[in-house]
Amino acid sequence: MTAIITASELAQQLAGGAPPVLLDVRWQLSVAKAAGAPAFDGRAAYAAGHIPGAVFVDLDRELAAAPGAHGRHPLPDLAEFGAAMRRAGVSAGRPVVVYDGGQGWAAARAWWLLSWTGHPDVRVLDAGLPSWRGALSTEEAVPAEGDFAPVPGAAGLLDADGAAALARTGVLLDARAGERYRGEVEPIDRVGGHIPGAVSAPTTENVGPDGRFLPAAELRDRFKALGVSEDTEVGVYCGSGVSGAHEVLALAVAGIPAALYVGSWSEWSSDPSRPVATGADPQ
Repeated sequence: MTAIITASELAQQLAGGAPPVLLDVRWQLSVAKAAGAPAFDGRAAYAAGHIPGAVFVDLDRELAAAPGAHGRHPLPDLAEFGAAMRRAGVSAGRPVVVYDGGQGWAAARAWWLLSWTGHPDVRVLDAGLPSWRGALSTEEAVPAEGDFAPVPGAAGLLDADGAAALARTGVLLDARAGERYRGEVEPIDRVGGHIPGAVSAPTTENVGPDGRFLPAAELRDRFKALGVSEDTEVGVYCGSGVSGAHEVLALAVAGIPAALYVGSWSEWSSDPSRPVATGADPQ
């Protein structure tokens, strides 16, 4: 089973006798919000038109806890997350497909959380809503209550200490834009730069101009060039555990398991005692 699904495959499944649960997780990182401008309203976008049957999921409220010491998008309370997923109709025995506005970051965050907490069949719509060629609906879906009970996995999650160690013993990939990694700009967090030993690997380079993931073989070649081999332990971080989930998804498409440091740079950089590297050199 692949971690992604095409729009044509999704259309076939939705027309079948056992359609997947469909989650709309439209969200955007808003630097304008940090400057006081209105944030992107995913619920309003959903109300204006969504794939028929999709249920809206709020990334900030249902896929993350409130910002704090553990970053801007820390792990949600798992009981609350489970309740939100059940309200959305998610059950352990029914496939789930997640989509967003096309960037893939928010959908990947939902995919990662559901997968890490034990759902066996979750996929992301490749290239998101823009790839959908069918009609859209403005009717809010009200699904039957699901039965999904999240159980966190024993692997797949890093904390700050684990990320620091992995940067020395394996490969820790920094999914942010290169200029943030190098510390040339930092529009959101306290200081720019990267975790010492981390390798710059912008997640935007995992997709083509159409927003679709590169073929698995090309992704494997990319990650190999960044130091990932068959026996390498791999971790990923970003600004707050959202775009990093997209890189974990790209690695999964390539057949490479990876852990996510959810707190990411927003947590790491908030503690002045943690070391910060700048420039193109991982060290």
